[in-house]
Amino acid sequence: MSDKTQAQIRLVSCVDGEEVVQELPAELIQKGTVLYVRYEEPEASPQGGATRTTIKIAPNEVKIIRHGEVQSEHSFEYEKRLPGFYRSPYTTFNLSTFTTDMDVKIEGMYGHVRFAYDLYVFDDLSGQFAIDLHIQEEIK
Repeated sequence: MSDKTQAQIRLVSCVDGEEVVQELPAELIQKGTVLYVRYEEPEASPQGGATRTTIKIAPNEVKIIRHGEVQSEHSFEYEKRLPGFYRSPYTTFNLSTFTTDMDVKIEGMYGHVRFAYDLYVFDDLSGQFAIDLHIQEEIK
């Protein structure tokens, strides 16, 4: 059985020290101990295509799945290097993430997820990233 509700998320991404903040409406789906956060990315691609993102939050693992104009999958588990991929109309490549920090605090369907990771593209370090996700009740 799953529960569904609307929510507001605040997503802070830090890429090599540069911060981007997004506040977006999202749909939450809870299945057992796993929470799924789904939202549309605010900026369309140069071709006007949309990308829908799903963040799967489990007690010890986070996975980000993007579908649409851009397709990608990144998995995060503390102190593990996990494979992923990135696909766009112009390029495709394999990547991996090594998670250096992770804190998941979810009560019911709301809470906070924070993690930091090193991103590797073709086994070369591409950058250091941090994600801070706050999930709260929908603002009406």
